[in-house]
Amino acid sequence: KLFSSRGSQNSLKWSPDGSMLAFVSARDNYSFIGVYHLNKKQDQFIAPGVDIDIEPAWAPDGASIAFIRIPPAKDLLPFVAVRERQPWSIHTYNFSTSTHKEIWKASPGKGSALFTELPTENLLMWTYNNQIIFPWEKNGWQLLYSVDPATGKTSQIITGEGEIENVTTSDDRKTIFYATNIGDVHRRHIWKTDLSTGKTVQLTKGDGAEFSPVITQNGLAVFHSTATRPSWPAIITNTGEIKDIAIDQFPKSFPHNQMVIPQVITITATDGMQVPAQLFLPKNYKQGQKAPAIIYLHGGSRRQMLPAFHYSQYYSHAYALNQYFASQGYVVLSVNFRSGIGYGMEFREALDYGATGASEVNDVIGAGLYLRSRPDVDPAKIGLYGASYGGYLTAFGLAKASDLFAAGVDIHGVHDWNEGIRNFVPKYNPEKRSDFAKKAFESSPLHYVNTWRSPVLLIHGDDDRNVNFNETVTLTEQLRARNVIIEHLVMPDEVHSFLLHRNWLQAYNATFNFLDKHLNRKNKSLFHP
Repeated sequence: KLFSSRGSQNSLKWSPDGSMLAFVSARDNYSFIGVYHLNKKQDQFIAPGVDIDIEPAWAPDGASIAFIRIPPAKDLLPFVAVRERQPWSIHTYNFSTSTHKEIWKASPGKGSALFTELPTENLLMWTYNNQIIFPWEKNGWQLLYSVDPATGKTSQIITGEGEIENVTTSDDRKTIFYATNIGDVHRRHIWKTDLSTGKTVQLTKGDGAEFSPVITQNGLAVFHSTATRPSWPAIITNTGEIKDIAIDQFPKSFPHNQMVIPQVITITATDGMQVPAQLFLPKNYKQGQKAPAIIYLHGGSRRQMLPAFHYSQYYSHAYALNQYFASQGYVVLSVNFRSGIGYGMEFREALDYGATGASEVNDVIGAGLYLRSRPDVDPAKIGLYGASYGGYLTAFGLAKASDLFAAGVDIHGVHDWNEGIRNFVPKYNPEKRSDFAKKAFESSPLHYVNTWRSPVLLIHGDDDRNVNFNETVTLTEQLRARNVIIEHLVMPDEVHSFLLHRNWLQAYNATFNFLDKHLNRKNKSLFHP
């Protein structure tokens, strides 16, 4: 044990010479940047204040450290749109001179709120010429900029409409590699930018997805997936070819030929908003033949489903289940509803979404209406399923539109925002924020429970730390009082992102079998442990 510190410690970063260890000390609604000096066996806090300090990043010579400072917002609650706030800033601290300095501050308005939920570990990076790279949504897209710590001069490094993820630098800090959806908003591809010349090159293209670049002595290693194969490690050659690593280890029994390539489409929400989605048509699809249909709703909601196996294990599993439904004759629609990532700040921070109006329910019902209008879909056999935030929207769809949705599977979904928010903000007291609490409940499926008639399967682990198990208990009580058909799959001691492989199989077997039963199709087993 090196040392003890109040709060919880995260974001550990070694100094270049290994003599110091930087960390974030999270303390309720504020946090400090700490540095532990191994030689002195002593910790130090860098310019401690009342703000939220995160993301320590060492200068190449180890003489300075940079970090991000976010002003506190005590009344800011999760699951509400945040398009602007008190601007965030970048700071440095020099160990030789013991000086702290604010080197850059976001301008008011767009980009003043820092978005930290994209999959990247390096929000700040020092370059070969002592510049600091950082993400900024100044134009509504999460792109990369640089700032000179000495002068504060700022330059935009990456342009375009898209978002940057998985950023890493070369050993000489002259080149950055990253995954982005610039030029292909529905996927992820690998790009590189030479910081000395500004030249940017797209390294991978195509219908698949590439992500998580790592620099090795033999080239750039990545994971890549396709519509019919989960992510697998590969090396990108100098010619841009993706060469699989140890492909002989990929399971030979994997059912590539039973899968389909989803179509990227756009649907119209009931309030007119255009919403992206992926459409899976059965392999034995025959035009004019009416099939049952399924809508899939992802969690998060800060997520984006791809027309390929996902880079997240949780959503790679969900993509696989969508493929299985299609293999069994279902038309499947995977909806990238508003408040998700990938389509810019205004789409993500959608007005009146979540606890302030549930505007994304318009996307769910619009998806149902789209399916009902298709000549190849049986309008009486449309179901939906989703987990976490997707469970919330599944419950909402059943509560508001049982005439449209014949059945649903709600996997650890939120049913009352006042309960869901308290799970993330324990000090949240609805009685002290009555106007907000009233709106939050009106934005919850429980508010519409009187019009819920369609059967539902509720799946939940009772050790869930993200969505309290009581959400399922309360909804069950309300639905039973209204004689709604309910089935349960409760997993004792299981958490939110199921830890046990057998529980994934059990949950997905139950999901398929329940929907298959209520959409009047042959009931059959999905997977076998």
